[in-house]
Amino acid sequence: MEIFGIPLIDSDDFLKLIFKFSINLLFLFITIRFIFYRNNRDKDYLFTFFMFNLMTFFICVLLRKVPMEMGFAMGLFAVFGILRYRTEALPIKEMTYLFIVIGLAMINALTNKSISMAELLFTDFVIVGVTLGIELIWFNNHERSKTIVYEKIEMIKPVHNDELMADLRERTGLDVFKFTIGNVDFLKDVASIKIYYKEKK
Repeated sequence: MEIFGIPLIDSDDFLKLIFKFSINLLFLFITIRFIFYRNNRDKDYLFTFFMFNLMTFFICVLLRKVPMEMGFAMGLFAVFGILRYRTEALPIKEMTYLFIVIGLAMINALTNKSISMAELLFTDFVIVGVTLGIELIWFNNHERSKTIVYEKIEMIKPVHNDELMADLRERTGLDVFKFTIGNVDFLKDVASIKIYYKEKK
C-alpha cells in the first residue's frame, strides 16, 4: 500500500530503525543522565545534548536513503550554518529548538519512495515526544540558573561556602540551592558565579 507513491511500511527497514534507535537512546541516556548530569546539573545542556543527538541520528538514518548531489549537500551546510552565523545571540535552549525545527523540515521535505510512511511518522513522533517529555519531566520542577558577578572575593574560598550561599540567597532574593564559581578576576576583585535556584510557581 502506498500514499502518494510512498510505501506505507517497509517492515525490514522499520525494524532496523527501531533497533538502531533503541541502542542509540540507551547509550545516550547513560552518557548524559548518569555521567554528565551527575557533575553538571545544567538542564539546558541536558536538553540540548538529547535533542541534538536525536536530530542527528534521524537525519543520518533517513537521509542516507536520499540521493544527494554536491550542490544540494553544500546547501544543507548553509542551512545549518544559520545556527552559528546569526545576527542575534540565542540562548542555548532556543538554539536547540531552532535546530529541531530545521531538522524536522529537512526530514519531512526530503523523504522519497525509499522511506516508508511508518519510518517517517515514527521519527516525527519520537522527536516531538522526547521534546515534550524532557520539558514536562526535567523542566517541570522550576529549577533555573543564571550567572552573576560577585564582588566579595574573599567569600569564594571553600571554607565560606555556607556563608556565601546565605549571602547569595539574601542579596538575590532567590531560593538558591547550588552555585558554581567560574572566572575569578583578582585585579578587579570580582568573581563570576553561576547560581541554581527554584523559581516560584
